[in-house]
Amino acid sequence: MARADGPALTPGACDGPPIAESARRAVEAVWRIESARIVGALARYTGDFALAEDVAQEALAEALVSWSRDGAPANPVGWLLATARRRAIDAFRRRSALDERYAMLAGQLADGEFSSGAVASRGGSDDLPWDPDRVDDDVLALMFTACHPVLAPEARVALTLRVVGGLSSEEIARAFLVPVPTVQARITRAKKTIAAAHVPFELPPSEERRERLGGVLSVLYVIFTEGSTASTGDRLLRTDLAYEAVRLARMLAALLPGEPELSGLLALFELTAARFPARTGPDGEAVLLEDQDRRLWDRSAIRRGLAALGRAAAVGRGLGPYGLQAAIAACHAAAPSVGETDWERVVLLYEALGRVAPSPVVELNRAVAVAMASGPQQALSMVDELVASGRLSGSHLLPSVRGELLVRLGRTAEARAELELAARLCGNARERSVLLRKAAELG
Repeated sequence: MARADGPALTPGACDGPPIAESARRAVEAVWRIESARIVGALARYTGDFALAEDVAQEALAEALVSWSRDGAPANPVGWLLATARRRAIDAFRRRSALDERYAMLAGQLADGEFSSGAVASRGGSDDLPWDPDRVDDDVLALMFTACHPVLAPEARVALTLRVVGGLSSEEIARAFLVPVPTVQARITRAKKTIAAAHVPFELPPSEERRERLGGVLSVLYVIFTEGSTASTGDRLLRTDLAYEAVRLARMLAALLPGEPELSGLLALFELTAARFPARTGPDGEAVLLEDQDRRLWDRSAIRRGLAALGRAAAVGRGLGPYGLQAAIAACHAAAPSVGETDWERVVLLYEALGRVAPSPVVELNRAVAVAMASGPQQALSMVDELVASGRLSGSHLLPSVRGELLVRLGRTAEARAELELAARLCGNARERSVLLRKAAELG
């Protein structure tokens, strides 16, 4: 997945001459690894979040031209930072804001400096907005700013993927199956909202950090969930999106190692992603849990997930919502088959999850676990209570589970009707095909 915006980094750019293609790959590689740190450093340097993101994109576009002509510089990150800084100064100049900030920035840059893209900064890294002692804080501040509560949830997701993940608007639109102008509008509006609300580019105070961290984690959770089971479209998994969430969670966990819910979230991601290789067949069709070849599960990811879960539990405050979901995923990871899964423990974990983070989806999942542990009749009663409450009205999940329970109870005609209803409500083509196949098998 490419990380930078701009037409030259789109797949069509691969048709260019070898030197241009080499430059494109170099820019893309640097951006993939360093985008969050670059934008974070620029935001701190300029004090303007939107400007930082804009000048970073302009520097990328300039790099594609300059590096194709002159070759990649010895210090690519320094080159991008210096170029972006020059663009920022131009922006300040255009605003005719000859204030103290402009005087400070302009005073550090001689006329004509960095005119050649292949030439590194004369002063080394000291005159760049890159402070090794503040890189981690810059990245954290970037995440907290992109996930600020003044933004709408969908804007937080788009802005995080753009400024922290380094994805282009086209990539974000493709991942969520929405038009590119929609994503662009969300990002533009988000940046304007941050400016209008005077959101500072800084780490929140320690007394607010834990509460604000929950907002950051929820954004990563939304991104991963959409990647692990796509809500619409003809693909069951969007692994590029899911793995981007894993990457961001790992980055955040490395910067905030003592946060148990963050460790729990990372554990959930790793343990869930471990099953990706077995969840689809050769043609992309969905493979149900009971039919998966568990030898395909990623054992390295499982080990990483269990280690993260251990770190979450070691804090000694009890597992939170993400940690409890990770513990459920760990039960599946440890079981040799569906029948040999510790369903009694899964039921207990869902009960705990329902107390700390109650939701109709948790109740529905608990009903599934109860069915596996104690039989379908008790579970059906739980599902019927959900139906009566109307809290999952319009979701395909409810008739899907109810249909499965009715199959086990031998109520075939009712089961078929429920599965067909679930298929009509389901937005994902792969899941829908599984539901229709099950309904057809009932005759």
